[in-house]
Amino acid sequence: MLKNSLILILILGFAAIMLSLFLSYTPSEDLKGVSKHYAEYGKEEVGAANLVSAVVVTYRGFDTLGEVTILFLTASVIGFFLKVNHSKDDENTAVKKYSEILGTSAKILIPLMVLLGVYVFINGHLTPGGGFQGGAIIASAFVLMFIALPQRKISHKVLSAVESFSGLSYVLIGVLGIILAAGFLDNQILSLGTFGSVLSAGAIPLIYILIGLKVGTELTGIISNLKELQNEQ
Repeated sequence: MLKNSLILILILGFAAIMLSLFLSYTPSEDLKGVSKHYAEYGKEEVGAANLVSAVVVTYRGFDTLGEVTILFLTASVIGFFLKVNHSKDDENTAVKKYSEILGTSAKILIPLMVLLGVYVFINGHLTPGGGFQGGAIIASAFVLMFIALPQRKISHKVLSAVESFSGLSYVLIGVLGIILAAGFLDNQILSLGTFGSVLSAGAIPLIYILIGLKVGTELTGIISNLKELQNEQ
């Protein structure tokens, strides 16, 4: 009874705090400070039609680097704790068969999903989306593959190689921004090109390609480790 009473008090207290914040909230009608600078000079400084990409990849590049690092550490920790020791009996383990309709549909959808993911991160500087979103779409394609085509396997060496290459290249581009331009991940190490075209916004498309590959391989690696652990049980 005491436990339920404490829970109720906490819920009511939280609701009171949120209600007071809601009632006292006054929306800002004008941009101020840093956000105003982004809106007024973002197009000129980074040349990206998608201003969100400009902020995430250039102005706040260190934040993006931190997010990618956290995802890398998460994938590494999961891979360490879910490390599977394969035995000779694994080759004789029966793989559960799924329906022909599911398998055939997956074979059609998986390439299209990967293509969509690539499109999302290549065009991240033009339309809503970017490296994280595109990488997640690619990873979801491999989730479908593991579900519908359980006999298919992905080489962890290939995933590690792509992940390492994309991560290292991302950091190198950031350092080149310090050497050749105005700061870490400054996209003006490459020409800004024609505003609104695919080859525009300097190095932002290249950065998003690397982020997309890194996020996609890391999430796929996590899912693959979970799948292998499930097969062992």
